[in-house]
Amino acid sequence: MSRTPLIAGNWKMFKTGPEAVAEATRLVELASGVANTDIMIAPTLLSLPLVSGAVAGSNVKLGVQNLFYENEGAYTGEVSAGMAKAAGAEYAIIGHSERRQYFGETDDAVCKKVKASIDGGIIPILCIGETEAQRDEEKTFSVLDKQITNGLNSFCSRDLDPLVLAYEPVWAIGTGKTATPEQVAEIHEYIRSLINRLFGNELAMSIRILYGGSVKPDNVSELMSLGDVDGALVGGASLDADAFIQIIRYDR
Repeated sequence: MSRTPLIAGNWKMFKTGPEAVAEATRLVELASGVANTDIMIAPTLLSLPLVSGAVAGSNVKLGVQNLFYENEGAYTGEVSAGMAKAAGAEYAIIGHSERRQYFGETDDAVCKKVKASIDGGIIPILCIGETEAQRDEEKTFSVLDKQITNGLNSFCSRDLDPLVLAYEPVWAIGTGKTATPEQVAEIHEYIRSLINRLFGNELAMSIRILYGGSVKPDNVSELMSLGDVDGALVGGASLDADAFIQIIRYDR
């Protein structure tokens, strides 16, 4: 089954509104004409509606870096899926390791956010991955099993058609370290087999599984050549449009 690659940029807590608009405008120019690849950038929440205007009508789509699982209410500092969508978001990054590490986000909260995202008409990108200590203790597969099983608890396969998974080994995020092609291939094959076991072959064959963790122009082609890698979730290298376009236009 053919799966359209998705190259997604997570801008994290970088760029003011004007800076984000300028970089997005540059990316739109560079990405014009790119076909058969979905492109997404996730600026900060404050920049989201500003950048929405800059990418309007282009092939560059927007994502939100986080959302809350309630539609509205007395939840100071939070933003709902509906609010994110109204600001221009078509994707939502959910369960990123930094949210889990710094803000105590649990698998249960992640599950609720995935549901809120889907119910709100936003494509969820569910992030999973092990720490260096967990890998050293040979717990990688059990960690991924728990994150996926609990993070998608109570869903059935037809609910999850929009879902994207992003495998990001925590030890490779922002460190310059990248999992070897053999490691990536093994993990992505395991993730697809787990989805098959939990939700059936149809979803397992259609779901896109991205790799994240120090993805750069000089390693993206090798990563994308692996059969179960359907794209990349890019951090630092997505902040510069001239570098990011090299990842988007990886040699096929």
